[in-house]
Amino acid sequence: MRETVSGGGMGDQHPRVTLEDVALAAGVSKATASKVLNGRPNVDPRTRRRVEETIIALGYVPSTGPREAQADTSVDVVFDSMVSMYSLQVLNGILTAARDLGVEVVVDVLDQAGGSGTPLSDAWLMRSAARRRLGVIVVSLALTAGQVRTVEELGLPLVSVDLTGPLGAGLASVASTNFAGGTQATEHLLALGHRRIGFAGLPAQIAASRERLHGYRNALELAGVEADPSLVVHGGFSAEAGCRMALELLRLPDPPTAIFAACDGTAFGVFEAARRLGRRVPQELSIVGFDDVEPAKLSSPPLTTVHQPIADMGRVAMRTLHTMARGGVPDSLHIQLATHLVVRESTAPPPGGQCPGTPPVS
Repeated sequence: MRETVSGGGMGDQHPRVTLEDVALAAGVSKATASKVLNGRPNVDPRTRRRVEETIIALGYVPSTGPREAQADTSVDVVFDSMVSMYSLQVLNGILTAARDLGVEVVVDVLDQAGGSGTPLSDAWLMRSAARRRLGVIVVSLALTAGQVRTVEELGLPLVSVDLTGPLGAGLASVASTNFAGGTQATEHLLALGHRRIGFAGLPAQIAASRERLHGYRNALELAGVEADPSLVVHGGFSAEAGCRMALELLRLPDPPTAIFAACDGTAFGVFEAARRLGRRVPQELSIVGFDDVEPAKLSSPPLTTVHQPIADMGRVAMRTLHTMARGGVPDSLHIQLATHLVVRESTAPPPGGQCPGTPPVS
C-alpha cells in the first residue's frame, strides 16, 4: 500500500513509501519494522540492520505530509563529551541562539560502545527525522561517509562545530581560525626569544590540532628556526594528557624553554609537569594554551592563550542550522571565526634572555 502526495497538477502525484512497503521489502512484519524505527529492543541485530538499510534505500520518511509542513521546533545536539569547559561554552552559545529563535535543544553524548541506539547511528538519525527535528548539530566529532550519506538521504540538516574529520563537499561547519591561532601563539614565544618551543597537541587525527600544528610550524619557518620533530608530541584534551606530554618534552636532553599546548585543558597539565620537575613558570618555562576558557584567568600564573570565540561558534551553528531547516542557504558552508592572542603572565623570555647563537626574530 502506498500513500499519494498531490501537488498542483494532474501529473504531480507521486507514491510515498509506507512502513508496510519497508516491512515487505525487508521480509519482516510491520510490527518489527516499527520496533526498529523506534529503537525498541528484542530485534535480532541482523534483522535490525536489514530493516535500517531498507528504510534508507527506499527513502522512507514516516509522515503523512511534507517534512516542511510538520517539522517541529527541536534540534538534536551531539557532543563527544560534556566534561570540558569547551563543550559547556559551545552549549551555552547554542542555547542562547535557540532561545532567540524559539527552538528547543535536545542534548546527547556519543556512546563509544556503539549500537543501534547510539547517537548518529542510522537508527538514531532515522528517529530524528521521524520526530521532525529541525536538524542536528554535532560538536567535536568525526562523521563517516555513511553518516553523511544517511543525513542527506533523510533530508536532515546537519551542522558540525569543530569537525574532527574531513569536511565533505556539502557538510556545513563552524570552527575558528586554528592555523592563524597556532601561528600567533608561536610567534609570541619567538618574539620573547624562545627557540626550543615544544608542541603538546591533541590526537593527531583531530583537524583542529593539525591546523594548530601547521600554524606552529609556519611561525618557525618564517622566523628561520628549524623545526625539531622531537619537540612535537600528541596526546589528549585533558590535564593528565598535558602532564604526560610535558614530562616527555621536559625530560629531553635539550628540553624546550616554552611549550605551546593545543588546548587550555592540556596547558593546565603542563603547569603540573613543571611543578613536579621544579620548573618555575614563566621564569624557566613559558606556557601558551588555546581556547581561553574561564579557568585560564585563574591559573597560577594566569595563562597566556589563544582566544577562540567558543560560545559564538555555538550561536553561529544554531543560526546556520535554523536557516537550512527553513529552506534557506547559509552565506557560507564553512565558517571560521577569528582568533586572537591574550597575553597573561605564563610567558616571559627564556632563562638568560635571548638564546645564545640564534638571531633575533625579524
